[in-house]
Amino acid sequence: MTLYRGTFIDTPENPFTGARLRVDSDAGLLVENGLIVARGPYLEIREAHPAEQVVDLRDGVVLPGFVDTHVHFPQIRAVGGLGLPLLEWLDRYALPEEARMADVGYATGVANEFVRGLAAAGTTSALVFGAHYADAVDALFNAASQVGLRITSGLVLSDRLLRPELLTTPVRAYAESLALANRWHGVGRNRYAVTPRFSLSCTDDLLATCRELMEAIPGALFTSHVNENEAEIATVADLFGGSDYVTTYDRHGLVDRRTVLAHNVHPTDVELKTLATSGATVAHCPTSNAALGSGLFPLTRHLQYGVRVALGSDVGAGTGFSLLKEGLQAYFCQQLLGDHGRPLTAAHLLYLATTAGAEALDLPQVGHLSVGHYFDAQLLRPAEGSPLAVAITHADDTEEALARIFTLGTPTDIQAVWINGDLLH
Repeated sequence: MTLYRGTFIDTPENPFTGARLRVDSDAGLLVENGLIVARGPYLEIREAHPAEQVVDLRDGVVLPGFVDTHVHFPQIRAVGGLGLPLLEWLDRYALPEEARMADVGYATGVANEFVRGLAAAGTTSALVFGAHYADAVDALFNAASQVGLRITSGLVLSDRLLRPELLTTPVRAYAESLALANRWHGVGRNRYAVTPRFSLSCTDDLLATCRELMEAIPGALFTSHVNENEAEIATVADLFGGSDYVTTYDRHGLVDRRTVLAHNVHPTDVELKTLATSGATVAHCPTSNAALGSGLFPLTRHLQYGVRVALGSDVGAGTGFSLLKEGLQAYFCQQLLGDHGRPLTAAHLLYLATTAGAEALDLPQVGHLSVGHYFDAQLLRPAEGSPLAVAITHADDTEEALARIFTLGTPTDIQAVWINGDLLH
């Protein structure tokens, strides 16, 4: 067993329903075989376990590992393609990179960059949009397994409107997806997600195949995009006889507790009701929404209907892997909405980046640092004299310090990351 000593900050309960930030200063977390088996004042835990190794983390603060609910593995080299709305950005930046995943050597290099980028940003679990090529998805799962990340991903499926080399057929989609799931789903920390790109590029026949895959892969998640861009939404309505976007998935039984849909910037009230009733989650991707000019996320309406929301980085339209940056941008977005926005505190931001994401990904022992949970954690320790270090030193309390971490923090301030109690190098 290992006893970790430090200041631990997490959100085991939902601050949107009135819960408070949990802060334990000079606390002890006792970890055995990757699981937290005791938490309390350090001296009490030490007295009960005098012989255990102590890891002293008092020169920083410890947060849970972040949980990213929407990020694209093939697009890391497309980050920073600014100045275009969604559909033009896809054609200019994202889809050419997606096509390069046909080269397994290229895909392997990208996969290694991708998992290192996630881990360096303090992300220990992620729902990842895979690639359109099965060999590239294999490369992603291999790379994640070597690092130890908790990855849920799958083959990206499209059968219309994209570049021809990215298209599949329902028969091939089923066969290749099931083969990948048989190799990776439930193996180590990997899980499978059925992943149509979006209804814009999927026929009803392919979405029906996605439902067949959900039935064939017990415990799989379902993920796609929804209501990101107004031009995209109008085209989807034309393709599906005037249907709203959520219904294009729901008519195939693809909207339920295992569903995570990214963006939802422009939902109707009917769609929000469907998402709430089904228990689906929306992955809010604020830097992507801003970079592409997609719009300001209506968090208040989601909360009013009871729709579950978590954070996603959406690399490569998003501007990096850091959920600290996404949390800050989420805060800005709500401020800009004025009376229509939902004011956010540091506790809300941490919850969206950790516990909410773990609940969305059905990871019941991840997201906060409670007894019975895995020790998935990160140590934030800014360089001495840096603006963040100065800001933390002069904070009035720990919640104010956490607000300053979200405001000024970057991956360079993360000095250590653990998954299942294993220190990543």
